Amino acid sequence: MAYHSSFANSKFRLGNMALLPIRTRYSGPAPTETSTDNEDIIDEAIKFFRANIFFRNYDIKHDADRTLIYLTLYITECLRRLQKCQSRIQAQKELTALAISTFPIPGDSDFPLNGMFTKPAPDEVDKMKQYLEQLRKECSDRMVEHVIDSETDKPSKWWLCFVRRRFMDKSLLNIGTL
Repeated sequence: MAYHSSFANSKFRLGNMALLPIRTRYSGPAPTETSTDNEDIIDEAIKFFRANIFFRNYDIKHDADRTLIYLTLYITECLRRLQKCQSRIQAQKELTALAISTFPIPGDSDFPLNGMFTKPAPDEVDKMKQYLEQLRKECSDRMVEHVIDSETDKPSKWWLCFVRRRFMDKSLLNIGTL
């Protein structure tokens, strides 16, 4: 049984994706979580990643699960980039470039999860793009902290062993674009 998000009571939505508070230094539409003690959706995605990555099917229970799915797929892309990195600085540069690169949003023809996500309303499209970019930037920063070993300055083999796995047999990017 896959892990689901604990943020079931989200008040805000973009399309059918939960707009959740996150601890971040990046500006965007997500409410800012000020408490460092509380876990946010990015912490939850990183914590559940190694268990959820093995599932080909994922039963969506609420809108926050869609945010968790998106972040899980993004973490997979981060790991693909991190496997080529030889230092923390190179990893930060690589993941920053990934976070700000052009990416599809729900409703775009090349978005891989259009069957699970609804297209945002026309007035929400920019907000959705900003929210996903904010999530990607913060998740990239946290992945560098989790994956790059502070002693060796190299990626951890205990994270990189998941590079070839595909959550729900999906990928956010075409494999040929890496």
